[in-house]
Amino acid sequence: MKVDEILAALTAMFPDAHCELNHRNPFELAVAVVLSAQTTDVSVNKVTPRLFEKYPTPQALAEAPLEDIEDCIRRIGLYHNKAKSIQGLARGVVEQFGGVMPQTMEELTSLPGVGRKSANVIMSVCFGMPAIAVDTHVERVSKRLGLAAPKDTVLEVEKKLMRKLPKAEWSHAHHLFIFFGRYFCKAKNPQCPDCPFTSFCREYKAQQKQAEKLAAKKAAPVKAKA
Repeated sequence: MKVDEILAALTAMFPDAHCELNHRNPFELAVAVVLSAQTTDVSVNKVTPRLFEKYPTPQALAEAPLEDIEDCIRRIGLYHNKAKSIQGLARGVVEQFGGVMPQTMEELTSLPGVGRKSANVIMSVCFGMPAIAVDTHVERVSKRLGLAAPKDTVLEVEKKLMRKLPKAEWSHAHHLFIFFGRYFCKAKNPQCPDCPFTSFCREYKAQQKQAEKLAAKKAAPVKAKA
């Protein structure tokens, strides 16, 4: 199956694929992305309304008591470290960019807590730039569908996707891959029987081989004890 056919199939499955982190501006998205590390978007969306109501600007968050920030986000994991990270992010925006979120990869990744994946999300969602953010879902789907090698690093996956996917489709494909990985091609118990990609999916082939081995083992005659 060609890349355009994969994208067409995913679009049919998830026509409304989009960023699920609630935000009103680039700064709020940046904060939400940092908070989303090792937790779900649903969990982040439960704590950000109160956080953004109390501290709606980079300046306000930068000057907030750290304990207050922790109190706003304590329902998500690692909230101590994340409170420090988002305050560091806010201070970086204020001190380095006059309180305005930057738009380039170099500038965004100069901010505390913002890595390449986060920068790609911000560039794509908030500024409409072609970008592919490789999170755990995008990485898993890319490797299972043979768009990247099993041992590729996150950066290698990103570069391969950038080569193989039309640039105009990068941002859309990023959301399609996330939805597919989050709701269908899960890390555990993927919905393989209903998947349109089983003819070339590495995960499906691995599962088939495992099933064949188990079946052969069960069918093998039991040796009688001497």
